[in-house]
Amino acid sequence: MTHLDQELSKLKAETLKMWALVLKQLHKSRSALVQLDKDLAREVMNGEKRVNAFELKIDRDCEDIFALFTPVAVDLRLLLAVLKINTNLERTGDIADGIAQFVVDLPPNFDQKLLEISRVVEMFDQANLMVSDVMKAFEREDPIRARKTFKKDDLLDEINSLSTSVIADYLRMDVRLPQIEQALFIHSIIRRLERVGDQAKNMAEEIIFYSEANVVKHQHKKAGKDGSA
Repeated sequence: MTHLDQELSKLKAETLKMWALVLKQLHKSRSALVQLDKDLAREVMNGEKRVNAFELKIDRDCEDIFALFTPVAVDLRLLLAVLKINTNLERTGDIADGIAQFVVDLPPNFDQKLLEISRVVEMFDQANLMVSDVMKAFEREDPIRARKTFKKDDLLDEINSLSTSVIADYLRMDVRLPQIEQALFIHSIIRRLERVGDQAKNMAEEIIFYSEANVVKHQHKKAGKDGSA
């Protein structure tokens, strides 16, 4: 194994550590929402500093490898992919942090029925699954698994597109101020979870680029709903 191979291997391992941390942040923010656990939500907010530290370190490591080794071909593609994935992971961590902040602000008498009718927990589970699956695709250099992410995003899009009408129906039944505030919180969380799906798709595109030297950005949108690229 060359010195460059060793550095790329360490870079990939560091990226997977950051990925695992971001995934843990997402799982904690889900539990905080379902259980209305404000202490757990604050743990997520505190953990955001670690995510940011990982991003800065990975950026510096990539810059060092560029400067010292001037990689080409598959090595260059890996480095470029990691740089973009690093950004996507940091943004995903920001989303988990934002959801945690919403949980801290939720009233103690939050209407649990709103979680059910909005399907926000189902959406959370699917978003977490997407981030986890793309992580495995990166670890195993598996572009086939990465491509399956595009299809999984359909559920997030469906829940997001229905959320406005669902929440409007909920408010027609009760337009008191607390219900309005709670509905707006949930609507905002749904919007954020939809963006988690976008980040997962972006990372899947980078894995395909790295593994196959194939740029599929935007192509899966044109291909329709079969998830092909």
